[in-house]
Amino acid sequence: MNTSFFFKLTLTWLFCLGAMLTAVARPRLLDSNATQETRALYHNLQKISRRHILFGHQHATEYGHGWQGDQNRSDIKSVTGAHPAVIGVDFSGLSGRSPQAIERAKASLRQQISDTYTRGGVTTVAWHFTNPVSPQTGFYWKDSLTVPAVANLIPGGSHHEQYKAILQTVADLANNVRGNDGKLVPMLFRPYHEQDGGWFWWGKPHCSAEEFTTLWRFTVKYLRDEMQVHNFIYVFSPDCNFKNEAEYLDRYPGDAWVDMVGVDNYTDFGRNGRYALPDGIMRLKIVSDYARKAEKLAAFTETGLESIPDTTWWTSSLLYALKAEKVRLAYVLVWRNDSRSPTHFYAPYPGHASATDFVKFYQDPFTLFEGDYPNLYRRRKFLFF
Repeated sequence: MNTSFFFKLTLTWLFCLGAMLTAVARPRLLDSNATQETRALYHNLQKISRRHILFGHQHATEYGHGWQGDQNRSDIKSVTGAHPAVIGVDFSGLSGRSPQAIERAKASLRQQISDTYTRGGVTTVAWHFTNPVSPQTGFYWKDSLTVPAVANLIPGGSHHEQYKAILQTVADLANNVRGNDGKLVPMLFRPYHEQDGGWFWWGKPHCSAEEFTTLWRFTVKYLRDEMQVHNFIYVFSPDCNFKNEAEYLDRYPGDAWVDMVGVDNYTDFGRNGRYALPDGIMRLKIVSDYARKAEKLAAFTETGLESIPDTTWWTSSLLYALKAEKVRLAYVLVWRNDSRSPTHFYAPYPGHASATDFVKFYQDPFTLFEGDYPNLYRRRKFLFF
């Protein structure tokens, strides 16, 4: 038997297979001028989602259960030895405060985002920002107190210029966050999330679908075209109030205005003792299927079980759901661990009853944490990691 011949034949077959798979249409960023690192991240997230998922935690390195501001610390690292691959920050501090407070928020965000990038991690950005029309009510909707704002922020609205000034602050931060390599840091920018609910001032009961999509499109266009922000990947993530694709897309601004589709879902994963995993899996599949059809990326943008009373939740609920339908999701993120509250936490810390199960979740080849993958900000030559 000519082993050399069979070896070459195998290589040829693998090359052809890779070429065929590579020829399949790939997701493209809505920003044709996106930085090289942003394009590489988007490309690599798409490849990762074929076989793996990145694990994320909100505010992971800023604070945790019983601590705040410690260098290179996270509760996830304390349990597993590795930081989350995806770390969530919030742009809430960039408006509705004094100029001095805003500058402090910028400085803190720049450090957090830069450190995550330099270590090889990914930053996702939530935006719980204060209602510009009734700032005294914050970002939540408060009946009889909060003033509807979306119609006032879009072009022609009474607070449109103020909104542009807020976006200028966001752009100033985005255009001045660099890693140790001097490159602008890419970010997954996730504004106006959970818009299908009514708890935020931008929620469905407080504006029309046309007003919401106009606000989204203006935000993207102004940041990209006027403010020259080219390191954002734009993420659309409603809550779980949908049972089919049409309902999911109820306030979708259009494929030209979104890079990644996601879902926030605590309801089906144990909130208030309610477990509806088949419903949660169904919703993840709707998001994943739409992403593949529309040539977008998909993610499980928020989930978790407060206090984690179910000690096997990580493997029996979350990991089970992520694997059930072979969905393609770039990352899954659980919510924050409050530094003061004894009960408001969504990830284990050393000594927590679910830590042993979380280590099993961490060790599963399907889940990736910081350091489990090559540099995500360089375009990879090979098809799979």
